[in-house]
Amino acid sequence: MNDLATLADLLAMPAVQRAALGLLAGAVGLPLVGVIIVGLDIMPVRFAMMHVALLGIAVGLLTGADPTLCALVACAAAGAAVSPLADRPGGLSGGMGLLMSLAMAAALLLIAVSGVNAASAFALLWGSILSVRTTDLAILGALAVIVPALFLVFHRRLALLLHDRELALVSGVPVRLFTLVLLVLVAVSVAGAIRLTGALLVDALTLLPALAARRVGTSLTSISLWAVAFGLLGTAAGFALALLSDLPPGPVLVLTAGLIAVAVHLIPERKRPWQHTAPRSGSSH
Repeated sequence: MNDLATLADLLAMPAVQRAALGLLAGAVGLPLVGVIIVGLDIMPVRFAMMHVALLGIAVGLLTGADPTLCALVACAAAGAAVSPLADRPGGLSGGMGLLMSLAMAAALLLIAVSGVNAASAFALLWGSILSVRTTDLAILGALAVIVPALFLVFHRRLALLLHDRELALVSGVPVRLFTLVLLVLVAVSVAGAIRLTGALLVDALTLLPALAARRVGTSLTSISLWAVAFGLLGTAAGFALALLSDLPPGPVLVLTAGLIAVAVHLIPERKRPWQHTAPRSGSSH
């Protein structure tokens, strides 16, 4: 009872309420982004976007603009710029490695020559849930609406694209346009989650729920629903535990989501008829 009273007192604080709303919104939209990342096998993209986000943050601190918005714009532009690489035989891996290196080098150079507070720039990458602002809530709220709407409206086309890129292409799906939209969405999601778990810990709201969902889901629809359910469970449990134990929320969220994913992976795997059974020729690796 004392723990519940303590939790209720903490949730009465405006900063904690904003953080809770941000996590709720993030737990709806970001796990679906994780389904996209895993389905398209574009894991390197999120690492590259973390470095691009750092560059955007440095630019924001230098110019006096909002660092989060600068990171969001930088990530969106980078996501759009690399989308043509998905059509090449080598996929996205090589381009992501180059982008990651260039973005980090540019960010560090900018920090060094401009006198930008490096600690402030890197602090955003680690996240600060209790510093979530109205702008951050607006971004996360938009993602919580746009991403599920995209899955709902374009469900069959997305299922084809996540199943097999070439099959989607010959079936009339505008693969290039969808790839562009999805990459921008992934990039913006990384930037949007910066103040929650931090760009470096964004997997707690994206990949981990998606990986757990793929273990128990049998179709794209069920995997999407499970991903959101695991996202909500992980964030609620992790945030409550962090508040009650007075621990940094970011790492606690990641560990909670990770434990859920591990527990789910102990369940015997079921066959998923919507997934491919052979390597996708020309997929975005």
